[in-house]
Amino acid sequence: MKGVLLAGGRGSRLRPITHTMTKHLIPLANKPILYHGLEALRDAGIKDLAIVVGCKHPDFPGSLDTRPEIEEAVGDGSRWGLRVCYLEQDAPRGIAHAVWITRDFVGDDPFVVFLGDNFVPSGIADFTREFELCRPNAMILLCQVPNPQDFGVAELREGRVVGLEEKPKQPKSDLALVGVYLFDHHLWQAIPNIKPSWRGELEITHAIQWLIDQGLQVQAHTVRGWWKDTGTLADLLEANRTVLDSLEHRLEGKLDEASRVLGRVVVEPGAELVRSTISGPAIIGTGCRVVDSFLGPYVSVGPGVVVEESELANSIVLEGATISRIPGKIMDSLIGKEAHITRSGHKRSSWQFMLGDKSQVTVG
Repeated sequence: MKGVLLAGGRGSRLRPITHTMTKHLIPLANKPILYHGLEALRDAGIKDLAIVVGCKHPDFPGSLDTRPEIEEAVGDGSRWGLRVCYLEQDAPRGIAHAVWITRDFVGDDPFVVFLGDNFVPSGIADFTREFELCRPNAMILLCQVPNPQDFGVAELREGRVVGLEEKPKQPKSDLALVGVYLFDHHLWQAIPNIKPSWRGELEITHAIQWLIDQGLQVQAHTVRGWWKDTGTLADLLEANRTVLDSLEHRLEGKLDEASRVLGRVVVEPGAELVRSTISGPAIIGTGCRVVDSFLGPYVSVGPGVVVEESELANSIVLEGATISRIPGKIMDSLIGKEAHITRSGHKRSSWQFMLGDKSQVTVG
């Protein structure tokens, strides 16, 4: 079985941070989202993987050339025991189009498609194992959600998929498409027979519906536990909390006598805590300096971050950022690389930020 990982997309709901970095490399507990996907594919037995990356196109405002960042982060895949190649999607023309350009790589082999901004803590090994045992023409991964109208939704009848709808106003079930799919070679017949949707994209749901309409077997596998599409700030923070909850306590940095760590906390080598308290779950990255501050719970602080005289909770701070002398508490925030937040003189009880790379903010 081969793997296809999609790492294009504009990440419009996470702007401004996605103006300068691809959403797939935003970290959860200091590990890029994409790495979690690579681990899930590896653990499912995938060896050969095509990563589909995006290109900047003048007719598609906001489109991004994601290949340089993705290729620098992943390389040849050997770190994960994978053999990785890269394929460029010329413009954001839909998931089905992104899959279509991998047909020479996949050939007639069965394959798994994994959306690179998905986070599935339980992995996909059970999913791929069931496909190999049952050998349907396609299998979709589903999860029960409270807001199915925001997703692609599957309708099941006696365990078989009989219909799919993309963000329906009146969903026929609460089973959302997770963004992990398994196919055999019949998908190569489906994609040329579908037309672009109202948004001008070739939808993978339409291709799967074509398989259903042709009488081919499409089965479903329901996630046991938790899943998150990390397309919004709230989703990112929730996924970050999930990963932090799974960390093992580890203190490898330097703590002075006035500093304390409470609960499950990771302090990476080279980090320094001075007169500060970290309340877990939390992770403090390599080379960080935290002075006269209170961090946590659910805070991920990337490498080289400086925090002085400030308080943070439920936030993700990326590499090289500086937060200095902020009155009140910073909560529910995503702060980009090398962003700087400093104090001007006025006071508030709390703050929320979503800052892109190298932003500069002065607050009261």
